Amino acid sequence: MNKYELCVVVSAKLEDEDRAAVIDRIKDLIARFGGAVLDVDEWGKKKLAYEIQKQHEAFYYFIHFESESTCPAEVENRVRIMDNVLRYLCVRQDA
Repeated sequence: MNKYELCVVVSAKLEDEDRAAVIDRIKDLIARFGGAVLDVDEWGKKKLAYEIQKQHEAFYYFIHFESESTCPAEVENRVRIMDNVLRYLCVRQDA
């Protein structure tokens, strides 16, 4: 099992419940493809370096999880088409 970190930038236009639903959906995706979520680190609302979809601020989340090497690609394919996710990046953490 490898350790991964998924950074998700979520739209600031969403209410708290809707943002929580987006993160829960991503955690469910990780679990569905055989991963185990270790930690979710919420950084809160931050100013973006450049405008994305006419937005200047967004919420940042870092999801740490363990999984086999096929899980991150499957999760990225689903996160890519989520409406309220502005950007994402999944990287493997070295031991």
